[in-house]
Amino acid sequence: MVYKYIAYNGSGKLVKGKLSAADEESANEALTFAGFRTISLKKYVPFLSLDKSGDSFFQVKPTEVILFYRQLAMLIKSGTNIATSVELLQQQTNNRKMQQALGEVISEIRGGGQLSAALGKHPKIFAQTYTRLLSVGEQSGNPEVVLEEIADYMERELATSKEVKGALMMPGITAGIAVVVVALMVMFVLPSFGKLYDSLGAKLPPAAKAMMAFSTWSNKNWLLVTISIIVIAMLGYLYVRTPKGRYNMDKLLLKIPLLGRVRLLSELSRICRSIALLVHVGLPVTETMNQVTQGCNNRVVAEALNQIRVEMMKGEGLSRPMSKNKLFLPMMVQMIRVGEETGNLDTTLIAVAKSYEAEAGDTMHTLVGLIQPAMTVGIGLAVGGIAITLFSTIYGMTDAF
Repeated sequence: MVYKYIAYNGSGKLVKGKLSAADEESANEALTFAGFRTISLKKYVPFLSLDKSGDSFFQVKPTEVILFYRQLAMLIKSGTNIATSVELLQQQTNNRKMQQALGEVISEIRGGGQLSAALGKHPKIFAQTYTRLLSVGEQSGNPEVVLEEIADYMERELATSKEVKGALMMPGITAGIAVVVVALMVMFVLPSFGKLYDSLGAKLPPAAKAMMAFSTWSNKNWLLVTISIIVIAMLGYLYVRTPKGRYNMDKLLLKIPLLGRVRLLSELSRICRSIALLVHVGLPVTETMNQVTQGCNNRVVAEALNQIRVEMMKGEGLSRPMSKNKLFLPMMVQMIRVGEETGNLDTTLIAVAKSYEAEAGDTMHTLVGLIQPAMTVGIGLAVGGIAITLFSTIYGMTDAF
């Protein structure tokens, strides 16, 4: 529950703000504990609940979160206290959802809460893995260093994601063009030729007859076809959103030639960087694996990581359980073993992450290089096959005369 308050602070200055608390009594206690003398305390009710309804329209972009972490680190380094730093950054952002979240964070900090705990109450904006890291940084007395490391990590992850999306953009556009071309031919070109053949009383070969029948049926039942496609797409979307559907989809994506390798390498490099970052700030390996598992994007890999965490609790270390699962590639397992033996686990994992990112990039470029000509040839064969079938019928009619 969020409450609006007006109170005097320890210096006798009148201040106002918002505070998250379970009830009004808890809010009063939090303000009193923080040294405030409360004048007014009311439940905060947004006008027409715009704050909630606007969530889907004011999404916070990763770049905004990265900028927040980096600027917050800079302000803390300059000697500005955390609450004032967050307040300054709240005034700078134009994103409604970000402003609301930071307002609640400010209230939480001024009420005596820690920055990591306050950010952790907004997991859709500030990932739990990073807030857990920040908590460790607060305990060690250097939150600004951890904030910078989080920003660097997020920037690398975002750059990799953009590179993959950019590489797949052209094949996606080509596939879209192919679908449009074939649809136009079925809906408009084939019916025109069908009318021509009917007027001439031509006897169609089996291939041409099949195409004409399909075109006629599609034009008569276009609404049924459209609805069927939409229903199938919706059912597929709903299935993928279920735990079992998501698991099966992730499993399928890992088995696709080349693309599966890219996805696996990307996931493993992300895991390596996450473990390295968490271990570097001093988080225990068992707790690290718990955080990494929760932040894993692929359910198949997450299940494997969870199994490794269970075996680690039995005292088997990290490399030995990993060696039992084929998802974790030999180089990764070997480097982790070396890191465990030498005490430089974070350094070796960063080296593995860089290697896998480079291999994923090379494989992606190879994949795109194969997809583009393959799709072009596919479009040519489809369109050429239809054209040859249609015009061969015309040539057959000419020979008959």
